[in-house]
Amino acid sequence: MPLFAKDVGIDLGTVNVLVYEGGDIVMHEPCVVAIRVDEQKIVSIGQEAREMYGRAPESIEVMRPIKDGVIADYEVTERMLHYFLSKVCGQMRLFKPRVMLSVPYGATSVESRAVHEAAKEAGSREAFLIHEPLAAAIGAGLPVGTPAGNMVLDIGGGATEAAIVALYGIVTAHSARVGGIALDQAIAAYVRKKYGIIIGEMTAEEIKIRIGSALPMEKELAVEIQGRDHLTGLPRDATITSGEVTEAIDEPLQAIIAVAKAVLEKTPPELASDAIDRGMVLCGGGAHLRGIDQCISNAIGVPTYLADNPIGCVAVGAGRALEMYEVIKPHLPRV
Repeated sequence: MPLFAKDVGIDLGTVNVLVYEGGDIVMHEPCVVAIRVDEQKIVSIGQEAREMYGRAPESIEVMRPIKDGVIADYEVTERMLHYFLSKVCGQMRLFKPRVMLSVPYGATSVESRAVHEAAKEAGSREAFLIHEPLAAAIGAGLPVGTPAGNMVLDIGGGATEAAIVALYGIVTAHSARVGGIALDQAIAAYVRKKYGIIIGEMTAEEIKIRIGSALPMEKELAVEIQGRDHLTGLPRDATITSGEVTEAIDEPLQAIIAVAKAVLEKTPPELASDAIDRGMVLCGGGAHLRGIDQCISNAIGVPTYLADNPIGCVAVGAGRALEMYEVIKPHLPRV
């Protein structure tokens, strides 16, 4: 490896892109791109593009190039990766970086190859892929090299994945394309049905962050929301409580819990007992939802804990996987 080349771990998520380099998360940007429609020219990327979401004129399309954890628009993803790598490594770099990118466990070989090719085209010297649950387990600091089973549940924006990890590899895993965005959509649908008010994805996400909870709260919270009356089309406001949000998100939350249950059902008995003894670690942005650890623990009968930095686990794990590449190489996806 060239002396001055950088090793970079990237969590290429539906909602956020996180970059790990040199022992730290050096970039955390929304996975959003704004494009001028007539010229197909990128106007902005990341936070600036996210602020345009739902507000841009028809001449500008604001999009997520990653959907359900996999590439939805190859060209835009490649240009976005090029932009992020340039910010981290510098425009005039003599030594191209080695890059490890996360892909969902349930990604097809075609979807995985698209991520690999996008990273190569974006300016990496070598590009490797790692399944998100394995990266999350490494990033959470679990002893993945031991024969004992380590259970991890990664709740991302577009997908949720659970896995039992041992001896540097995934023993059994399950994924479903449900995550934080599904929770936001459930809140928006609930508000429209109960109050007749149409709210955007960003407003629904804000409600989830401010008062959302997986379990009923001892002290109920409330927030005032503004939206458009779906009958008159005029602006209208209402007040929604944390109890209503808990009711709204129950269905997608049950789908997330089902992912963890599915893994336990097909785990060898010895490893299942390890998971029960050691507990399950929660990673991903969805792990920040109030009470979700207790809610999942109640449902599956396994102690559940939040990782120290849930949202950064996959990026950190991808970066650390490069440091132990020779050991972990047999367990990485082949492209």
